[in-house]
Amino acid sequence: MNESNTYQMLTDTALSVAGLTAYIQELLELDSQLRQVWVMGEVSSANHHRSGLFFTLQEPDGSATIRCVVWNSQLEKLVQMPSRGEQILVLGSIRMYPKRGEYQLTVWQGFPAGEGLQALRYRQLRSRLEAEGLFDADRKRRLPRHPQIIAVVSSPQAAAWGDIQRTLNQRYPGLRVLLSPATVQGELAPASIASAIARVEADNRAEVLILARGGGASEDLACFNDERVVRAISQCSIPVITGIGHERDESLADLVADVRTSTPTAAAEIVVPELASLYAEHRYRVERVKAAMVEQMAQEVEGINQLRSRLYRLPLERQLKEDWQSLQWLQKRLVQATLKQGDRAQQHCELLRQKLGTLDPQKVLQRGYAVLKKEDGAIARSSSELVAGDEAIVQLAQGQVKVQITEILE
Repeated sequence: MNESNTYQMLTDTALSVAGLTAYIQELLELDSQLRQVWVMGEVSSANHHRSGLFFTLQEPDGSATIRCVVWNSQLEKLVQMPSRGEQILVLGSIRMYPKRGEYQLTVWQGFPAGEGLQALRYRQLRSRLEAEGLFDADRKRRLPRHPQIIAVVSSPQAAAWGDIQRTLNQRYPGLRVLLSPATVQGELAPASIASAIARVEADNRAEVLILARGGGASEDLACFNDERVVRAISQCSIPVITGIGHERDESLADLVADVRTSTPTAAAEIVVPELASLYAEHRYRVERVKAAMVEQMAQEVEGINQLRSRLYRLPLERQLKEDWQSLQWLQKRLVQATLKQGDRAQQHCELLRQKLGTLDPQKVLQRGYAVLKKEDGAIARSSSELVAGDEAIVQLAQGQVKVQITEILE
C-alpha cells in the first residue's frame, strides 16, 4: 500500500475534534453511575458568579481535583454551602462542555463532612509560626526611601515580571532590577522560591526584595503557605514586599513580609517614589527657602521702619545714640540670620543636587552603561525595534560610536 492510500485511509477513519468530544460526552453523561454520584473532598476554592457558585473539590493531599458548580436555583437547597478549607459531601451529575473540552460536576446537594485536612494544616502552621513571633508588627522593617538596586523573585515567564519591569521603568528610570527566577506554582515551588531568596542574599547587592506572582486559584497559590517560604522571608536580611496577586485571602508569606500588596504592579509602585514627584518636591523646597528669606528680610525692614518712627519722637542727640545702637544690633542680627538661613538653604540645595545627580542619565553612562540610538535618534528599548543591517549610534559616557547591527540575539 503506497503512502497516498495509507493517508487516505487514515483521514477517512480519523475522528474530528467535535466527534471525539461528543463520544466522550456520551460516555460520561449516559453512564448511570455518573448521573447521580456522591463525591467527598476538600473545597480548595469557591467563587460566586451571577449564574451560580463555582468551586473546586480536591483530595486532602492535593493529588486530584474536580471542578464543580451549583446553579442559583439550587443554592438555597444546600444543607452545607461550599466554603474554602471545609470537607464536604456533595451529590451531583457529571456534565461535559464540548467547547472547552472539560467536564465538571453539577451539584444538587451538599452536606458537611468535617474539617478539611489542608485547612487544618494551614491553621496549625499559622498558629505555630505566630507563637514564634514571625508575624509580629515590631519585626516589620521600613522600606528604603530611594533604593538603587531591587531584587525580584518571580517566574521569568509570568506576566507579573513584565508588569514590575514596566512599572519601575515608568516611575524611576535608571533603576537596577535583578531577577532571581523561581517556580511559583506546584510542588517544586516552595523549594524554588526559598532558593531564589537565598541567591539574593548571597549576591548581597539588592536593598529590597519583591516576591511576586500573578493571580490564580487558591490551590495555585498554596506554595506561599509553605513553611520553607515563610522562613526564607523571615530570615532575609533586606525588607521583603509581597505582590502575590490575591486580594481575598492572606497567605502566610503575606503575613511574614515587611509589606504586603495585592498585586505585582502595586508592589512596584510602593517600592520606589515617582521621579516626577521628586522633582516637584525639590522645586517646592527651593521655593520655601526663598520665601523664608524674603519673609525674614521683610520682618527686619519692618523693625527698622518702626525704629525710624520712634526716632522722630525722641530728643535728637539721645535719639541718634539709641537708634544708632539699635541699628547696629539689628544689622548684626540681620546678617547672622541671613547667613544662617543661607547656609541652611545651601546645605539643603546641595543634598537635593546630590540626590538628583544619582538620577542623571550621564552618571549612569559613566558607570559603564551605554544608550543605543536608532538612525532617527530615538532610543532603542527592545531588540524587536532593530533589524540586521540597521545603523545605530552608541552613546557612551565620553563620545559616541556609530555601529551597524549584524545580528539580533533573542
